[in-house]
Amino acid sequence: VSSDNDSEDFRLKFPLHCLVWENDYRSLEKELPTHNKEEVDPRGRTPLHLAVSLGHLESVRVLLRHGAEVTKENAKNWTVLQEAVSTGDPEMVQLVLQRRDYLKASTALGGVPELLCKIRESPDFYMEMKWEFTSWIPLVSRVCPSDVCRIWKSGASLRVDATLLGFENMTWIRGRRSYIFKGDDSCAELMEVNHDEEVVDTESFDISREIEEVTLDSMQPNEQEVAKRLTTPIINTFLDTKDICFERCKSGIWGWRTDRTEVVNGFEAKVGALSDQTDTAALELSERNILESFLGTVEQQISAQGDLTLEYATATNPTAITPEEYFNPDFDLKDRDIGRPIELTIRTQRFKGTLWMSEEHPLSLVEQVTPIIDLMARTSTHFARLRDFITLRFPPGFPVKIEIPLFHVLNARITFGNVNQCSTEEPADASKLAATPSPTDQSPGEGSEASGTHSAPRHQVSNHDEELLQFAIHQSLLESSGYSPQVRYVCVRM
Repeated sequence: VSSDNDSEDFRLKFPLHCLVWENDYRSLEKELPTHNKEEVDPRGRTPLHLAVSLGHLESVRVLLRHGAEVTKENAKNWTVLQEAVSTGDPEMVQLVLQRRDYLKASTALGGVPELLCKIRESPDFYMEMKWEFTSWIPLVSRVCPSDVCRIWKSGASLRVDATLLGFENMTWIRGRRSYIFKGDDSCAELMEVNHDEEVVDTESFDISREIEEVTLDSMQPNEQEVAKRLTTPIINTFLDTKDICFERCKSGIWGWRTDRTEVVNGFEAKVGALSDQTDTAALELSERNILESFLGTVEQQISAQGDLTLEYATATNPTAITPEEYFNPDFDLKDRDIGRPIELTIRTQRFKGTLWMSEEHPLSLVEQVTPIIDLMARTSTHFARLRDFITLRFPPGFPVKIEIPLFHVLNARITFGNVNQCSTEEPADASKLAATPSPTDQSPGEGSEASGTHSAPRHQVSNHDEELLQFAIHQSLLESSGYSPQVRYVCVRM
């Protein structure tokens, strides 16, 4: 009787999950409108996560059609797409990837009017952002670049100059580019000025019309892209920020230590460290782990799920977990879980971020700088990482200098300088001035002279530079160790 009561209890608490477990997609279709499709079960999975982990393609189709959140992570920090890849089912990967790309494209366009409104209402300014990438590993530091982003803001117009374009074939790609944004609530114009080739790419679009044109069918991934997902190591980074707190750095000798202050670009700044900052990696590996001692990380080995074979075991439930066991929060599954068997190495390394906060700075982080970083983050993974960082709870003031960990072996140092000073350290070379607009004689919306102009659509989802950078780091470590182990999947939580 007790078992029957328990069964009835979890079916009442998690009706959608139970239908997913049984792959009763017809009943799931009927019940979805009246239940919370983002409810999390005792194991930290939404109905969509559960359907993907169990390989129930029909239930996945129904959940995606009803708008289930495809970007959420489960309790173990895996995304729906990563779980789909782990099933090895190309059709599952295609479904999830298509929905994720559609959501990213529509969200990016939908947030533009609000961002442009925030930018237009904030005071005008000029600022420089110096990016310096550093590493304590010589093989990696050899490819670490630096860049100075120059930002002009006038009304709803914005111009960003940069020289670091991307990473390809183990080499950082450099060039001189200006990105000019002009827009209002209903339409916008983006100009990309290539000073090296004297070409301007201009795209004018009606935001509402562009949103309508971003359809699910337009985001259909091709077979090659799906195959690449299934055969390429998955490399991500997870930065745990929930327990981060700001602590003032000290200077002086023991007994006479005081709060440390430094002058950064003419502003007195309080120096502080971000404590309890960790980076956790989970890798599905073969026999050897080349990073074990090299990175100096704390490592925990978790073997693949046991060889237990029961009558009800399946490929996606190899240890035959019953629904009564799965949905009971007090039942200890130990090393058992649903999904295909995996072998994990969980690696945790502690990092220290550093902040230089100035209360004298004329700019407002929230009102003036954050909207611009948010806009740039839609096309740049490094700006996206900076955006995630600056949304933490900072002490009062403006972060004139930030040092944050990007990967296990790579840090980024960002310095804000030359505020409202339209100057440049580059020599006034005549040939350069012919191709490069002068900061002192052009407004952010004016662009530059160019030999040709053409348009190109931009709502296609771009590849991530950070994945390529992670690949470069991984390759450098492989070369340094002198052998190439067979790695099936490399999954570092992000």
